[in-house]
Amino acid sequence: MASTQQRYMRRGVTKIYFVKTIQAATNIPTRQELTAGTDLSRQISDIEGWSLENSPIETPDLGAKFATSIPGEDKAANSSLTFYEDLTADVVETLLSKDVTGYVCILRKGDVPASKSLDIFPVRVGSRAPSYSTGAEPAKFKVSFSISDLPTLDAPVPAAAAG
Repeated sequence: MASTQQRYMRRGVTKIYFVKTIQAATNIPTRQELTAGTDLSRQISDIEGWSLENSPIETPDLGAKFATSIPGEDKAANSSLTFYEDLTADVVETLLSKDVTGYVCILRKGDVPASKSLDIFPVRVGSRAPSYSTGAEPAKFKVSFSISDLPTLDAPVPAAAAG
């Protein structure tokens, strides 16, 4: 008997924050650190990367025609966020200028305390470039990030602030 799976669309659910500092060695933010960050979700038009990839090492041997492999080094995929440009403000451009460091926190299933769906990527902004077009589409710019340390994946979303 198959169990029921509640599928969902990321748009309108997933949240992305940029957090300048996280004190814990685990890179898991407290609720206060997360809310002190900037919620970028409403400005993002596209997202690329934000995952780990493994480069397998081939281990062929003389006794078999089949070439086996073992896991090799992990590395982060090229990661970027594309934003809608604001005609009158430059909040995101200032926040994510070249060489800025911080953490991109992705709450995959939304802001659901204790859900193990928080991915934290230590980052450094590599570039920020406008996307020029003559088409009838909104103005955008793309920010490319270098993942500067091992991401923390599947962390629990911090408990909501006591109210």
